[in-house]
Amino acid sequence: MSFDDLYRQNILDHYQNPRNFGTLEHPDISAEDSNPLCGDEIRIDLKVKDGVIEDVRFSGKGCSISRAAASMLTEEIRGKTLDEVKRIGRDDVLEMLGIELGPVRLKCALLALKTLKVGVYGVRGWPGDDEEDR
Repeated sequence: MSFDDLYRQNILDHYQNPRNFGTLEHPDISAEDSNPLCGDEIRIDLKVKDGVIEDVRFSGKGCSISRAAASMLTEEIRGKTLDEVKRIGRDDVLEMLGIELGPVRLKCALLALKTLKVGVYGVRGWPGDDEEDR
């Protein structure tokens, strides 16, 4: 079995059995966004104490790539400080997924990161919103 096959199995597992799926009651941070190209929608809720993410949930609908990326990202950020989360970038998410993606699927893969950054920075958008590397 090749590495690509292993990564594809991991993506499928996260899609079918997403980690941290659901919502939090009274989250400290909550953000929602969507990808109109394919209809993906995501919401990320965070509980933060002393600048550290204590709990995280995501909800919404989407393709296997967007849902798997959200699941993997929520696992990655639990226990990290907000400053550490702000440093997570495009390449980190792509490394978690482990497969090459075309331009359309790239937007799917980065939707969770974009949504997370909107929540962590407390903004709805920023200059260069079309740029892929946040």
